This record gives sequence, C-alpha cells and structure tokens, in this order.
Amino acid sequence: MRDSINKLWPFLKPVRKKQILFLFILMIISSIFEVVSIGSVVPFLGILLSPEQVLNNDIAGPILSYFNLVSSDELINVFSSLFIIAALISGFSRFMLLFLQKRIGHGIGSDLSHDVFRKTLYQPYKTFLDMNSSELIAGISTKISVVTGSVLIPTLQLISSIFVITSILLILLILDPYLSIFTFLTFGLIYSSILFLTRKQIKNNSKKISTSSENLIKVIQESLGGIRDILIDGTQDQYCRIYKKYDSPLRKSKANTEIISGMPKFFIETLGIVLIAIVALNFSKTENGLIDAIPVLGALAIGAQRLLPVIQQVYASITMIKGENDSFNDIINLLNQPLPSYLFNQNQNLNFKDNIEFKDLSFKYDDSSEWIFNNLNFKIRKGSRIGLVGTTGSGKSTFLDLCMGLLFPNKGSILVDDVQINSENFRSWQSNLSHVPQSIFLSDASLTENIAFGVPSEKVDIEKVKRAAKQAQVYDLIESLPAKFNTRVGERGIKFSGGQRQRIGIARALYKDSDFIIFDEATSALDNETEIKVMDSINSLDRNITFLLVAHRLSSLKGCDIIIEIQQGEIKLIENNQIK
Repeated sequence: MRDSINKLWPFLKPVRKKQILFLFILMIISSIFEVVSIGSVVPFLGILLSPEQVLNNDIAGPILSYFNLVSSDELINVFSSLFIIAALISGFSRFMLLFLQKRIGHGIGSDLSHDVFRKTLYQPYKTFLDMNSSELIAGISTKISVVTGSVLIPTLQLISSIFVITSILLILLILDPYLSIFTFLTFGLIYSSILFLTRKQIKNNSKKISTSSENLIKVIQESLGGIRDILIDGTQDQYCRIYKKYDSPLRKSKANTEIISGMPKFFIETLGIVLIAIVALNFSKTENGLIDAIPVLGALAIGAQRLLPVIQQVYASITMIKGENDSFNDIINLLNQPLPSYLFNQNQNLNFKDNIEFKDLSFKYDDSSEWIFNNLNFKIRKGSRIGLVGTTGSGKSTFLDLCMGLLFPNKGSILVDDVQINSENFRSWQSNLSHVPQSIFLSDASLTENIAFGVPSEKVDIEKVKRAAKQAQVYDLIESLPAKFNTRVGERGIKFSGGQRQRIGIARALYKDSDFIIFDEATSALDNETEIKVMDSINSLDRNITFLLVAHRLSSLKGCDIIIEIQQGEIKLIENNQIK
C-alpha cells in the first residue's frame, strides 16, 4: 500500500492532495464518533436495566442532580436521546466518509486518465511506431478504471478502516482487554494466513488481468477494423474463438480475485457469533448472571458488528490492490512518460522563407536495422513543386516523416533557412506545413469541422472552408447534400467514397494556409478527370506555397518543377520530358 501511494503521490494535483488530507481528518473524526457510539452502549443499557442504581451512585448521582435528572423516566429519556443522536452522527459521518472517498477517488481517476492521455498524445512519433496501440488504449480506458476502482479507492478505504479498527479496539480493550486481544489476534491470524497462502494466486491473477485486457482490446480493434474482410471471408467464428481465448482468462482471474477477497468473511462472522455465545455462557455462571453482563455483551456485540466488516474490508482492499498490481504499474509507466521540452520553451520561431536543405542526412530506425538513407544531400526551394516517386519500400514514407519533423536523422541535419530542425523547434516548423495522406482520417463530425480540423467551432472561418472546398474540387458535391457543410461524415467517413474523402483531406490541408503542403499519394483514389482538376487547382495556387507530391504514377506529376526518385536510399532526378 505504501509503495502504491509513493508511486502515485507525485502525479496528484495539489487540490487532490489537500482533499486527501481533509479526508484523513474526517477519518479521525469518524473514528471518534465510532468510539462514542459504541462506548455509549454500556451506560445506556445499564440505565435501561437499573436506573435507580445509577441515580444512587456516589459519583453519577450528584452530576445527574446538577442537571435536574432525578427520576428514572427522565434519566432514561435523556440518555436514550443522547444514544440515538450519537448513533445518527456516527452513521452520518460514515456516510460522508464513503461519499468523499468515492468522489475524490474517481476525481483523481479522471485527473490521471487525462494526464495519461495528454502525455501519450505528446510522445514522439517513433514511440507510436514501437508500441502497439492496444496497449495504449487498454492503459487509457480500461486500466485507469481498474486503478481507480481496485487500487486508489481501496487504498483510501484501507486507511479509513485502520482508523476505525483502532478506535473500536480501544473501546473494546477498556470493556474486556483479554477477550479483545484474543479476538483480534485470532482474526488477524486467520486473515494473514489466507493472504500468505493465496499470494501466488493473486500475483498470477494480476498478470493475467493486465495481459488479457490488452489482448482483448487488440482483438476488438482488429476485428472491427477488418470487418469487410471478415464478412466476405466468413471468419466470424475464428475471431469469436480468439475473443473467447482472451476474455475467459480475464473473467476467471477477476472472479478468483473476488472470491479470495470475500472468502474469510463467512468464517469470521461465524466465529464472532460463537465467541459472543461463549462470553454469554461464562457470564451466566457468575453471581448476578446475565444482568451485569448485558451492557458488556451489548457493547461487544455492536463492536463486533462494526469491527468484522471493517476487518473484512481491510483484507479485501489488500487483495484487490495486490490483484491489480500489474495494471497499476502499467499506468505508472504511462504517467512517467516525459512531456516534450518544446511545451516549456516556445520562444523559437522557425519561418520558412527560402529553402529546406537535407545535409549529409543518414537515417535508420534502430541499431539492428539497415540504413534507409545514407549521406543524403538535397534542397527544396520555397515555391517549387516537387514530385516524388519510388518503389514500395524505397523510403518515401520515411522521407516524408523526416520532412515533417516526425523523425530526426541519426546523422546529418535538416535545415530550414540554415536553421536546424531539432527537438526544441520542430513544432514551430510543423506549424508551416500541411499533410494530405493517402488514407484520410475523418472524424464523425460535420464536413465543416473535418475541413477546419482541430479548430474550435467558434473560430472556424466558413468562407475559408468554402474556398478550400472549391480548390479541392469538392464544393459542388457538398452543396448537393441536404445539410450541405453541416453534413456528418460518419465514423471514419464511411458515408463518402475514397475519392471524396481524399478531396475533403485536400480541402483540410488548403484551409490551413500552410507554406509547405505534402501530398502523400493523395490523388490515388481519384478518377483521371477529377485528378486533373485537382492538380490544376493546386498548380494555380500562390507560388509562395511549396508542394511535395508523392505519386505512384508519373502522369500525376506533370506540373512539377522537379521530379525525384528514391532508389536504394539515394535521390535521382527525373527529367520532365520522361513523363508521358
């Protein structure tokens, strides 16, 4: 528990730390009310059984007379009212404690979820190349909920329970120290033994829950992403079997953890009843029988009724925390992701005025892979139209990622007007460019929102949206729709054809008014007539805008000033007269 708190504490907001400290204060207050509530049982039952004896007591009598409590009925009525008030306050304090534990716990869960999501989105592009997206999705969605429900809130409940147990034990020790010590040691030994015997099972369950959650999300992603092929090939049963393969161990591990956490409750409750029966039997053999024993038995019974569930909660909390330890550590790793330095140093302003230079550039993805580019030298002048061709696997996509500051060279440099692009200024460089990929991502929003992608709705310039749509040859299509620019595109743009989605993507790039626009085979899904119109429109744009067009056919690059081909990590110029 202490290890979990130490790992999590640095990631909590200051306001959450204050709330937790306030929660600790409330735990202490609630524990005091528990002592008052249980401790008042003995005098209350004593007064009910023999009010005259209390009135005639040498110590209590004068005090009661001072408050004008001289009759049995008055004494019973007053102490009954005080007992009820103490019970109500104790119950209310426990409810408030539960209320705040849940609200603060889930509030912290929301903070952590946002923090993990934010840090993940700000990671370098290479991080996403090396990591499976199912791990990220499981961490952001599933495991954060697990951490909140099975680690964070149980930890708060565990601390609260320790306060309550301590306060109840104090009052029980005053009433009957030997019986209280024997009972607590017996219960503690039972719970400790079960924890010791089940520790390996809990650890295995923790690993299975963590890995199965990731695999389950991976199966869902892959099956929904390839639903067309699944429907055509009729492989639904295969994916259902894979789903069950990961889902069953996940559910079984969770069930095992829950069984282990709830198992001792039934034994302990039975043992508690037996102990109370033994105490009552012993008291019945004394001189005054059960008359003197009833107040003590009542306090012990209420104390046990409060104590047993709390001890069970301590055990269940420890079991749940251990059972989700792997998922908790996964979240801590995601929280430990560093934020990029440019977020804290945004003074660098990299404007594109003259040229982009690739100088002695060499790149490979990792030490075990081969060089994709080796000592590459090339210049792109502002306002030029550059065509780029190359066979599959030649390095076109890597070249574009280097251009866009998504990857950095292992050797050499990329210079924008003699200023090297690096980890400190690449965001400033990226503000100058737009990218139109071959596969256009469209969110399930309106066409206006997709063209002005990422711009807050209140800041969208609708006239600029329409101008970009006209330049991308998609304006007439949009105007023919019933809702026009307010038409929703559906999930991943499913309501539009591939060519229509690409034109929307081109309009998105043109909306940004960038100095440098990269088209990564962005016209490949267009028919010849539409492609010619789009390319004519692009070529007619301001000559201060630089275009880098990647195409799988040379005919798409007729309007380019320079056409280059990537071959075995080197750049080769292609003359325009070679294009047919």
